[in-house]
Amino acid sequence: MKDFDSIVAHAAEDPAAFWEEAGKAISWNEPPTRILNDDRPPFYRWFDGGVTNTCYNAVDLHVENGRGDQNALIYDSPVTGTKEHITYAEMQDRVARFAGVLKANGVGYGDRVIIYMP
Repeated sequence: MKDFDSIVAHAAEDPAAFWEEAGKAISWNEPPTRILNDDRPPFYRWFDGGVTNTCYNAVDLHVENGRGDQNALIYDSPVTGTKEHITYAEMQDRVARFAGVLKANGVGYGDRVIIYMP
C-alpha cells in the first residue's frame, strides 16, 4: 500500500491517470467515455459519460460483498446523548423504506427532493 505522500504526488503529477485508477473501484452502470473532459476550462467534467448509482456503491455493494453485519454508520450526538450503530444491511433496509415513502408521495426518477434537516 502506498503512503499518503506518494498518493498525493501521483494525483498532482497526473490527475487523469490517478482518477482513472480510482474510478476502477466504482461500480458503473455505464463506464465513463472520458476520464477528464477539459474542453471548456474552467468547466471540467470528470468521468464524462459515466453513469453510476451512488447509493448502490455506498450501501448495496457492501451488503452483496458480505459486509452486511458491519457498521455503515455510527451516530453519536453529544447534544442529545444518543448513540446508534447502523449496519450496512440495516442502512439498506432504511434506504429502501424511505424510497418507498418518496414513491408513495409521487416522487419518481429524475425528480429532485430537498430534505431539510436542522
